[in-house]
Order: sequence, then structure tokens, then C-alpha cells
Amino acid sequence: MTKKKKNCNQEMENLFKEHFPMLCLIAFGIVKDKDTAKDIVQDFYISYWQRREKVVLTISFKAYAIRAVKNMSLLYIEKVKKEKSLLQNLNTPKYNDPEPMDPPNANGKIQALLNELPESRKQIFISAIINGCSYAEIAEMQGISINTVKTQMKRAYAFLRSAGTENLLHFILWTAIIS
Repeated sequence: MTKKKKNCNQEMENLFKEHFPMLCLIAFGIVKDKDTAKDIVQDFYISYWQRREKVVLTISFKAYAIRAVKNMSLLYIEKVKKEKSLLQNLNTPKYNDPEPMDPPNANGKIQALLNELPESRKQIFISAIINGCSYAEIAEMQGISINTVKTQMKRAYAFLRSAGTENLLHFILWTAIIS
């Protein structure tokens, strides 16, 4: 490892150790979840590390980090609101008198609908819904931007809403929740 690279790594480690607890508190104040706050701060450091040579700080790192973590936390809150809104827009039936479903048949319909999606969209959807990956994790695994992941998820939901029945969509969500 070159001396410059070693110094850069040491500097990043020092920034992490010095600011991580404070940044976690800031994120926690917004998202109200300890694990999510830690994830947001870790995502910030990863993003900063990847873009460190392009980032020009006109203010202190601390001020930059605080602003970035606040923004990332607010974006997370917006993402959660949008996901809740999407779930509400599915118009799932009330639980008063649910219709019996035949799980093997429903699974076949789900698989058939998922197979109609383009392969990359299908993989993104499965990673998010079934595997519970965050959009940032999916973007990193697929080598695409988070906005591309969001767009593909939106298109997958739209397709499933238009092609599937309410009971089938309800079953998909129920399967994702219990997985």
C-alpha cells in the first residue's frame, strides 16, 4: 500500500471514529430507529469514500457530514412514506371476510407474473421485496444508480397492479412480509 493511500485510509478512519456517534444521534433524531440511523451514517461514509476525490469541501467535514446525514435521513423518511402510500394504493381487500386462496395456484400465478417482467426488473423486485435489500444495496449489487432501482420498482409495481388481481397482489405482499 502506498504512503498516500495509507494516509488517506487513516484519515478516513479518524473521521469515522470522531464523527460516527454524533452523526448517528442526528440521524436517530430524524428516523427514530437506532439501526436505521446507523445504516444511514454508514451509507454516508461509503458514499463519501467512493466520491472523496471529487468532493470539494468549502466547509468543515463535520458541517458537511451533518448536512449530508440530515438529508439522507429525510430522504429515508420520504422513501418510507412513498412505500406506505404504494401499499395503500394497492386497495387490498378488508380482512372482514377474506376469500380462501389456493397457495400452490397463487404461487404459480405469482411466478408467471414475475417471469413476465424483464430479467433485470425481476431481479431488482425480488431483491427488494423477497430478500429485503435496500435500494442502495441493490444499486451497488447491480452496478446501477439508486434512481434506476426506484424507477424499476415503480414499473414492477405498476405492472403487477395492472396484470394481477387484488388477491394475488395481497398474497405477494403477505408472502414478502412473512419471509
